[in-house]
Amino acid sequence: MTTTMSPEWTLDEHGALTETRFTDLRLVSRGKVRDVYDLGEHLLIVTTDRISAFDWVLPNGIPDKGKVLNQLSAFWFGVLANVVANHLVATDVAADPRVPSRYHPLLIGRAMIVLKAEVFPVECVARGYLIGSGWKDYRKTGAVCGIPLPAGLTMAARLPEPIFTPATKAQSGHDENIDFATMGRLVGADVAAELRRLTLELYREGTALAERCGIIIADTKFEFGRHAGRILLVDEALTPDSSRFWPADAYAPGQSPPSYDKQFVRDWLERTPWDKNSAPPRLPASVVVQTREKYLEALVRLTSHGLC
Repeated sequence: MTTTMSPEWTLDEHGALTETRFTDLRLVSRGKVRDVYDLGEHLLIVTTDRISAFDWVLPNGIPDKGKVLNQLSAFWFGVLANVVANHLVATDVAADPRVPSRYHPLLIGRAMIVLKAEVFPVECVARGYLIGSGWKDYRKTGAVCGIPLPAGLTMAARLPEPIFTPATKAQSGHDENIDFATMGRLVGADVAAELRRLTLELYREGTALAERCGIIIADTKFEFGRHAGRILLVDEALTPDSSRFWPADAYAPGQSPPSYDKQFVRDWLERTPWDKNSAPPRLPASVVVQTREKYLEALVRLTSHGLC
């Protein structure tokens, strides 16, 4: 194992960018995937190649994963701007004099400059198919997050209509599902209603485009914030990290379909002795390579071009 470290960033043995430490910029936050720096009026979001599963950030990353997420989000921000404005200001960070030139080669394709927004403390989840925690909930209660569904649905069944299931935001650990009334108490009833409307409209538009590209988006989550009095779509949009992507030609109700997202990593971890309560194991090279290929295929299918 060879990890390349500089004072300002770390690349793992596969060349994945796992951390930035830009000394000339002020770090605002470090999430499971993104490192966020203050540029004064704006923020610089650096999408690293870190990958998380079961509420743990894994020891090694997936090369180019951050570029896929960044470029897919930029694509969707453009496609969905007719539904709601978003926080994207620029993807050409090298053109901004506030970003030191020595960082430019590292940031190509994996960074964006965004508006500062007051982020609402909820994850806005849209579900179009019965899978994951929704399937578990349905088997127990006949409902998903308190929303009743028809009897007799099978795993991965398409729902009669997409449903909105909000969750609390967690910086570490697992987001927790909440009902709509609880969301209203957190953000206000009018805002909650608008975020639900926007979430379902974004999901419908996104899934329609994705289906034309041979991808089913089974579910996804959005984040929203407020800037200068208006609601903006922030963070990321319809990526393999925030969504379940299934190849349409391999989909069949009644079974868990193959995916373009990190389910492949979760499945590998489930086959190891890891107890999910201690530090996770490193991903072997074969899993890293295959996961990278899945992310890249999703990018190419949706945008018709590869990495920038």
